[in-house]
Amino acid sequence: MEVEVGKTAGFCIGVQRAVDNCSALAKEQKGVYCLGEIVHNKEVIDDLKSQGITFIDNLEDVQGTVVIRAHGVPKEVYKTAEEKGITLKDFTCPNVLKIHRIAENYSSQGYYIFLCGNSKHPENLGTLSHCGQYVSVIENTDEDVSKALENFENSGIKKLLLISQTTYSLEKFYCVEKILKNNVKEDVDLEIIDTICKATELRQMETEVISKKVDYMIIIGGKNSSNTRKLYDIANQNCPNSTCIETYQELDLEEIRKHKKIGVMAGASTPQKSIDDVLSAL
Repeated sequence: MEVEVGKTAGFCIGVQRAVDNCSALAKEQKGVYCLGEIVHNKEVIDDLKSQGITFIDNLEDVQGTVVIRAHGVPKEVYKTAEEKGITLKDFTCPNVLKIHRIAENYSSQGYYIFLCGNSKHPENLGTLSHCGQYVSVIENTDEDVSKALENFENSGIKKLLLISQTTYSLEKFYCVEKILKNNVKEDVDLEIIDTICKATELRQMETEVISKKVDYMIIIGGKNSSNTRKLYDIANQNCPNSTCIETYQELDLEEIRKHKKIGVMAGASTPQKSIDDVLSAL
């Protein structure tokens, strides 16, 4: 059996930075909290809990240091923390902070903003807080874009910005871009900024390449991880024998034995240990 592992599999720089800093903070002091899951991976969360990190959903009744996770938070959180005298350690991914600045800048200039991604995803909840009143979220393409364009035209605004969640599908973003270029009127100032993380782009592209030449494809990552789900979608399009797992215990080894060439890719929130465990099992 031949196994091909994606070179871009595993932690991206933003996730590695957040996890390392959170772990270092736990060694320095007690009473450290993290607002939400620092990344979408159960093994990482369990490991940080064992180091003394307490995960919370809000800032109520918190006394101590609070970590801002890689996904970022709505800007109101910073104000609440200041009012409560809470010390924040901001480990938001730099790429996410860049999107916040872009959204804030264009919103202040009177642009209507189209934000590609999941409206309920933690990253986008943070970004939306910087977009102002005029914003529409596009999760899929045709229906969501049509509704967004309708809202934009009804607003009477003549300036439009398209941005996206860092882990949004590259294919879907290009599709949305094409629709806008074909449907937005000529008197509209249309700005398109590809804010998909470069690591996400490379991982999606590599997943497509590998999945086209293997008999069985394994995607490793958290069940609630947006970027992992997108990798699985890409793999499944090219290789019907694709599976998405969190840990090696979920591998169907009997099924895998039927195939000669196996591909392995992991999401941006997947620790190296999870990848190594899968390879050992194979």
